[in-house]
Amino acid sequence: MDEREKRLVDRGYPLDGAPKAAGLYTPAVVVDGTFYLSGAVPVDDSGLTARGKVPSEVSVEAATAAAALCAANLLRVFARDVGPLSRIDRLVKVTGFVNSDPAFTEPHLVVNGASQLFLDVLGEAGNHARSAVGTATLPLGAAVEIELIGRLR
Repeated sequence: MDEREKRLVDRGYPLDGAPKAAGLYTPAVVVDGTFYLSGAVPVDDSGLTARGKVPSEVSVEAATAAAALCAANLLRVFARDVGPLSRIDRLVKVTGFVNSDPAFTEPHLVVNGASQLFLDVLGEAGNHARSAVGTATLPLGAAVEIELIGRLR
C-alpha cells in the first residue's frame, strides 16, 4: 500500500470498496497517459448513501460528505483498474453534478467535498480544474455525481 492509499484508508475508505460498473460502460479508460474515470455516485456497502434534491431533501452538509464518498470511490476505482495511487501525476479536471432544487445556486460548495478529499489524499497532485453543475436529476436519484480526468506518471 503506497502513502496515498494509506491516506485514503485512514480517512475511512478501504481500498476494497470500489464500486463495479452499473451499466454498459468502463469505469476507467487510459489513453496516451491520460486517465478518464466514469462518474461515481455516493455508494458504499449499504447502497446509495444520499438520494434526493439538495438542499430540500439532502442537506448541503450531507451532500458535501456524499461528494467526498464519490471522490473516494473514484480513487478506489483507479487503484483497482489502473494501478496504485502513486501512478497519479496530477488531476486535471473534476466535474461535479449536484441534484439541485431549482433555486439552489451553490453546487460548488457541495463539490468542495470531493475537491478536499482529492487534495487530502493526493497532496499537490490533487489540485485540479473543476466544474460544479446543478442538475434536475441524476442516476438512481443520487444527490451528487463526480467524474475525473487526470494524468499518469
